[in-house]
Amino acid sequence: MFFSFMDFHKGLIRRKGAVMRQAGCISAVLLLIGSVSISGCDRVTGDNENTANAKREPRVLHLTTVSEPPSLDSAVTIDGDSFNVLNNVKEGLMRLNQDNRPEPAMAAGMPEVSADKKTYVFQIRKARWSDGRAVKARDFEYAWKRALDPSLESDASYSLLPLKNAKAYREGKASLDQVGVKAVGDRTLKVKLEEPTPYFLSLTASAAYLPQREDIVEKYGEQYAADEDKMVYNGPFVLSRWNRDQSFQYRKNDRYWDRNHVRLDRVHVKIVDDTTEAVHRYTSGRADVAPLSEDLIQAFKGSPEYVSVSRGATSLLIFNTEVDFLSNTKVRKALSLSIDRKKLVEEVLQNGSRPADGLVPDTILGYDQEPFREKASSELEYREEKAVELMEKGMEEMDFSSLPKLELNVSDDSQKKVALFLQEEWKDHLGLEVAINPQPIEKKLELEGGGQFQLSLLRWIGRYNDPLSFLEMGHSENEANFGGWKNSDFDTLIEQAKGNTDYQERSEDLVEAEKILTEKAGIAPLFYESQAYVQKPYVKHLYRFPIGAEYVLKWTDMEEKYKNSGG
Repeated sequence: MFFSFMDFHKGLIRRKGAVMRQAGCISAVLLLIGSVSISGCDRVTGDNENTANAKREPRVLHLTTVSEPPSLDSAVTIDGDSFNVLNNVKEGLMRLNQDNRPEPAMAAGMPEVSADKKTYVFQIRKARWSDGRAVKARDFEYAWKRALDPSLESDASYSLLPLKNAKAYREGKASLDQVGVKAVGDRTLKVKLEEPTPYFLSLTASAAYLPQREDIVEKYGEQYAADEDKMVYNGPFVLSRWNRDQSFQYRKNDRYWDRNHVRLDRVHVKIVDDTTEAVHRYTSGRADVAPLSEDLIQAFKGSPEYVSVSRGATSLLIFNTEVDFLSNTKVRKALSLSIDRKKLVEEVLQNGSRPADGLVPDTILGYDQEPFREKASSELEYREEKAVELMEKGMEEMDFSSLPKLELNVSDDSQKKVALFLQEEWKDHLGLEVAINPQPIEKKLELEGGGQFQLSLLRWIGRYNDPLSFLEMGHSENEANFGGWKNSDFDTLIEQAKGNTDYQERSEDLVEAEKILTEKAGIAPLFYESQAYVQKPYVKHLYRFPIGAEYVLKWTDMEEKYKNSGG
């Protein structure tokens, strides 16, 4: 199994897919003919209820999920299932739109930003919680400072460290009042940052930055957000029903400020830990959307209901540079250049994943809100002859007369498929024998953290939509730099980028840093991950994101289904 930064930081891995039972015969399923639309929709806001929809048949969407959300307390949760729920029942200062860009949500407009790009002033729009109380600037200040409280021991607090004195407060070196967030009256929130952070507006759309009501948190204490009636909501939906380990339900929030553009009345989410069962629910009409495992992709790939979604995740190979053979740059580069990444994604994965051109995925945006990959070069082409030449020179430099036998650590079945491909590539192109070493994920993580491995497969998901979220893992002092690779020029570029107020110059530094990382083969990126689904043609405007919450239902509609049924 792969793991993300958040999973690593938590010290455990949550499996996102269950072990498959044998799939039944899918070819006999009659697939509906249609197409999935992801076109935009109007964004006119309004405070009056849409009376035209008052008498229509309720629009009800049926989804499945692998597991229920472990915690809906936005101050502590770092779990993807929880993010998905919170993104639909609560709302921060900003919300990511269908283009994966932040737009004003609880903020009445874009903030005022100081010349040094360290101070943001937000005006809070006139909005209400689900119990009728007004949303106030104080709700944001309280929630952010609560998440930073050392006594809460929240892993989510990492996302709030861009705030001025946030880290110092966590370490007992500053007071709570010195943390850079302050409500100035009911509708003005002033935020100060430690250093310029070009992705800060995207951060304000994430779970840790959601508002909380102090009176509700204090009322329920440790039980806050443990049930649907132990929290209040300010998002497009409220959680109206929650049956543990079985299902939960969203209901349209009638007090939501932009309720006229929420098209769904209810959303039923069935908890199904088996992909085969989820697809069976889909084909039998009990689900409108279902995820596909790699084993089922081919059965649906030719259907117009097949949807492949690019995620902000890079699958990569890490080298333990403390191992003599792998301490040589030429040897590592040979191992990387001997891999045909195009063949890997097209013949082995076959799920829409893309060959990696660098560490930063093609879904990650740069300072100008355009893909970072458009500025960065590719240093990962498959070059067998060059790989053989580099291996010979590297062995000569280290005085190796023969190739050693190496071990490649993997965790789950999907990693094993990739590992078998790499094993064959290295044997065929370099004559190198590599044994595959399967490990339980907890043990694999322990071995990597202790530097007790040679080669290992890893999945990296960025914490925020910025190239630095990926490139920082190559810094010599980063806690996830398991291979111990060090390069002073790379470190300098990363450190310069963190505080640079010239965002174009910052971008150029990050481009150069990635080039060094791949040229020196500090790691070997393999592919950018995709997730496949089947989705009914009448489900429109269900937008999915590469990082953080996987989807948003605010603009989703099913009008075509109800038109066809006369509803």
